[in-house]
Amino acid sequence: MKNNNHSRRKFLQELGVAGALSLCGLPILSGCSRQPKTHARVVIVGAGFGGATCAKYLRKLDRGIEVILIDANTEYVTCPFSNTVLAGLHGINDLTFRYDDLVDSYGITFLNETVTNIDPDKNSVILTDGSNLSYDRLVIAPGISLVWNTPEGYDATASEIMPHAWKAGPQTLLLRKQLENMRDGGVVAIAPPAKPFRCPPGPYERASLIANYLKKNKPKSKILILDSNEKFSKQGLFMQAWKERYPGMIEWVPVTEGGAVQRVDPTNMTLYTDLDEHKVDVANVIPAQTAGKVTIENGLADQSGWCPVNLQTFESTLIKNIHVLGDSALAGAMPKSASAANSQAKVCALAITALLNGNEPGGPSFHNTCYSLIGPDYGISVSAIYGLKDNMIQKIEGSGGVSPMDASAAFRADEAKYAQGWFDSITQDTFG
Repeated sequence: MKNNNHSRRKFLQELGVAGALSLCGLPILSGCSRQPKTHARVVIVGAGFGGATCAKYLRKLDRGIEVILIDANTEYVTCPFSNTVLAGLHGINDLTFRYDDLVDSYGITFLNETVTNIDPDKNSVILTDGSNLSYDRLVIAPGISLVWNTPEGYDATASEIMPHAWKAGPQTLLLRKQLENMRDGGVVAIAPPAKPFRCPPGPYERASLIANYLKKNKPKSKILILDSNEKFSKQGLFMQAWKERYPGMIEWVPVTEGGAVQRVDPTNMTLYTDLDEHKVDVANVIPAQTAGKVTIENGLADQSGWCPVNLQTFESTLIKNIHVLGDSALAGAMPKSASAANSQAKVCALAITALLNGNEPGGPSFHNTCYSLIGPDYGISVSAIYGLKDNMIQKIEGSGGVSPMDASAAFRADEAKYAQGWFDSITQDTFG
């Protein structure tokens, strides 16, 4: 990917509501947010960046659509910026959002419930109390499921000793506590799974921000990345940053050099690869992932473990009237990220609004922006715009870009500021 200039990245970071909608291939329809056009019910399962955004934009587009948003939790802790909690730069409350504004300002009904089953023949979902909730269209945005025993020995019990912290919240705080309690001179191991997984640059940002904390507080310590992959997102930028900021502190071992962790022993804090065993002080083991449990259990995922969808509407290709978006969906070249889920949710909302009004959905466009922090004053980014071509979501040639190598300290500091601005903007757009 070619290096991008500053203004293009800034444009994507500052992309607002109207810009995001206009990118989606359908007109903004300024009057439709105030003029009810249809009477239908859309039920949305999962209230993260995908589900909450879709709920909000359905109501913005057509107030005649009844929207019911269902989630097992009353608040959402974002994975974006969760690595800053590990570094002590933010508290968990800074990443925690409720749904009050979606209810009060947009008239969305929020149910603190769990969907146990879907009956597509009756267009209904079954809740934990056994009650049925009918729908005209169903949207599933459940995020990911963790695949236990990948690596061998890594299960839910092991995660309380070797936290994955790949779902933000208690696991994030557990990993932070372990870092605080670790001796100076200790070894922190990070074990990313083989692709695909949520937030491809996440493990390497995590290494950077843990290094930021250790450099200040436990400078004799080391970080060992035991990777199940041969390369990773923004690799050149990360490695340049590690050499500049944390020389000798971070070691990356790719799969071809024996990096893939095959087995763990939580009792002895040991990770085993094909070539070696590593006894460490703190182990962040990130297991393999699939689509959310509700999709797997209800026949929405294929043999890949992810959900095939019509990429114009995000309607499942396996079960009609059900849309799957965000991390669980097979979305071509788009990564599994908060920005991608937010973008897909708007396309899905526009498509559902068109379909419920008897219209054909337009041609979609998507965007993704991903910032990674090396430290509080050092940011890097990648961004892209995607379109639908040959029934696949593909990056539009020449769009977006990646932070340049060898940029000035001032440039990196600006990117760190833009990262915070992006986080504030996307969380407001999703939950505000």
